[in-house]
Amino acid sequence: MQLRDYQEQAVTFLYEHDRALVLASVGAGKTAIALTAIKEMVENGIAKRWLVLAPKRVCTDVWMQEKVKWNSPLSMAIAIGTPQKRLDAFMSKVDVVVFNYDNLQALPHLNFDGIVFDELTKLKNPSGKRYKALLKQIDQIKFRWGLTGSFTSNGLEDVFGQCKIVDQQLLGRSKGAFLQQHFNLIDKNFGQWEARPEALADVMKKLRPATFLLESKEYKDKLPPLNTVELRCDMNMTDYNTMKKEFVAQFGSTQITALNAAVVTGKLQQLASGFIYNSTTTASTTPGKFVTTKEVVSVSPHKFDLLEELLEGNQRANTLIVYNFQEELNQLRLRYPHAVTLDDKNAIERWNKGEIELLLLHPKSAGHGINLQYGGNKIVFVSIPWSLELYEQTVGRLHRSGQLHEVWCYILLTNKTVDERIWASLHDKQALSTLAMEELRCN
Repeated sequence: MQLRDYQEQAVTFLYEHDRALVLASVGAGKTAIALTAIKEMVENGIAKRWLVLAPKRVCTDVWMQEKVKWNSPLSMAIAIGTPQKRLDAFMSKVDVVVFNYDNLQALPHLNFDGIVFDELTKLKNPSGKRYKALLKQIDQIKFRWGLTGSFTSNGLEDVFGQCKIVDQQLLGRSKGAFLQQHFNLIDKNFGQWEARPEALADVMKKLRPATFLLESKEYKDKLPPLNTVELRCDMNMTDYNTMKKEFVAQFGSTQITALNAAVVTGKLQQLASGFIYNSTTTASTTPGKFVTTKEVVSVSPHKFDLLEELLEGNQRANTLIVYNFQEELNQLRLRYPHAVTLDDKNAIERWNKGEIELLLLHPKSAGHGINLQYGGNKIVFVSIPWSLELYEQTVGRLHRSGQLHEVWCYILLTNKTVDERIWASLHDKQALSTLAMEELRCN
């Protein structure tokens, strides 16, 4: 296999920059780009040993597979599993060690020449414990490359932490100074900041020299079309409107109360999907400990009835179904006992062979790097996440290099509910991401 021209250009950019960002949409081949750049650095004796940080499922299901797919001569160890297995991987003499972001607080002493941050947005919070654990050890690592689809997926404020871990010279060392320079404080009590009108252009100008932007025109024409279809349904709005206005609603003998606006938003999203959780907290037998239990109150099957109509209309073609709540998963399993989740044995391999009709996904477990483009071309969101990054990455499991058919993405929305607000919010975030990329293109 050979890299495409735009991928070769990205490899050259990384090779020529000690600290760099590669900004490319899902399916552009960022893993292959990084593997090739690492190989050239190792073969030329510039940086002999590399650490790759990635989400857990990307560690286990992507990097080794991509190494085999591209016939890379690099030796590789996956540092996943028990503490001893992770330590053995770090102590090995391999060229590349692949490690999970979730275990950053358990990092052994780092002895690497270079580091790759796969899905850099995982490091957007510089005040987090994992971030701080990594920051303590990273000064000695000369070569740092960040791979991401959009570091502004949830707002311009997220950019700082991601850039600091790659190169503190880009946006500085202090997030407070960054905020004061580019934002206005609009609510001191809640620490809410609003970007100044010129902030986006100013920040992107600083990042431009260190960023390789993969222009969509370079690879989008290599992909089949992506068709996004809104499918709408109605529900009885009585209980929904009561919960929205009064933060409390009665369901038979059960009264459910939301303590604040954030909680009520979650309750409204549950109701839009046809159920609601009644959470109760009680003292446990251990002093100072409490146990929270969730009782499910079923309200309406409207979304799942709509899903059934869609699946039947598509003649039971292989389909990814995305859920956000455990109860949605429970209902899917109840209606479709033959459905499979990523945790089932060899699920990814079986899906890509076309052996699975329904594969059930949560955005957080399937949001990065996994190749599912060979098993089908249809994806349905029973409910949608608030995060643009999770949404785009999940759709990108199908709409990526290797997909041979038009991809159909169906969004199930309940009319006049918070579903519409979430969907609109994702479009607003997409607009910000698009503006950021436009600023990076400017000379």
